[in-house]
Amino acid sequence: MDEKAKLSEKFYEVLQHEGVVSIVSWGNDEPHIANTWNSYLVVTDDERILIPAYGLRKTQNNVKINNQVKLTLGTRHVSGYKDYPGTGFLITGTAKFLESGSDYDMMKEKFSFLSRVLEITVIRAKQTL
Repeated sequence: MDEKAKLSEKFYEVLQHEGVVSIVSWGNDEPHIANTWNSYLVVTDDERILIPAYGLRKTQNNVKINNQVKLTLGTRHVSGYKDYPGTGFLITGTAKFLESGSDYDMMKEKFSFLSRVLEITVIRAKQTL
């Protein structure tokens, strides 16, 4: 899919509240799941998602083999469909790790602990709740 999905206002609203983000990657083995926090996600003007990486070594090894990833995230503090409490998203995209450059520098200033930055180019963003 060549066209990048637009992230919705509801997605940005979810990012204003804390919640767990699951990052799913897979190389030659079974899928691997790593976790981070909503508050660690930074969305660029062109809607790439940047995530500070200190660990994520298995994720990085998987991305070298297969750059496709899936992310799930949500919060119970934002109403979902039919005003149910809580909503979430499934993000499908491609990933790479940054070790230098302007995006890396900006993220390093925000998150001094990082050693790399996981960059997700969003292909699809679907609200799930």
